[in-house]
Amino acid sequence: MSTTTDRSPSQLPNNSNPSNTNNTPRPTDFHAEIKVPGVGRVSATQLRIKRLDDRAILPQYKSTHAAGLDLAACLPRHDMPASVTVEPGEIVKIPLGYACAIPFGHEGQVRPRSGLSTKHGISLPNAPGTIDADYRGEMFIALINLSKAPYTINHGDRIAQMIIAPVAHATILEVKELEDTARGSAGFGSTGI
Repeated sequence: MSTTTDRSPSQLPNNSNPSNTNNTPRPTDFHAEIKVPGVGRVSATQLRIKRLDDRAILPQYKSTHAAGLDLAACLPRHDMPASVTVEPGEIVKIPLGYACAIPFGHEGQVRPRSGLSTKHGISLPNAPGTIDADYRGEMFIALINLSKAPYTINHGDRIAQMIIAPVAHATILEVKELEDTARGSAGFGSTGI
């Protein structure tokens, strides 16, 4: 299931609002209504994408109830060749060819794809990675090869997945003492292996 659009750039919203002089997105800019087969119309969070390379493949859900959007490599780009071989133990940053605006109060959680990790040992060194709602630069995926064999990434290969998830912001209050709990200060391994 894809929720991307085939509109030309001239038809895409540019967030121009006369009363919005600093071009800050409004909360309503991040909500849409979609039709889900077997469910009907539902409210959805909207991920806004700015394509930086015409060949970039926009994030897509590959099944109706998939939690993660598949993210595909955009190669060649920058100093990366048309195909990138990741040697065992090596970490590489693969460009996606677009930037995004994640809704305020949410994050993009970037995770390994299960098939790549279990069949080829390709994972993320910082899994899950976080894309903050205020980041507007090009998206890259850091990949690590945990296998004993080289693995080659080509343009269009789905290399990771991203979950859009709500986050809670906290206020910080310094105190002299913390409340006691049954666990107390018991840390690593304290509940068993």
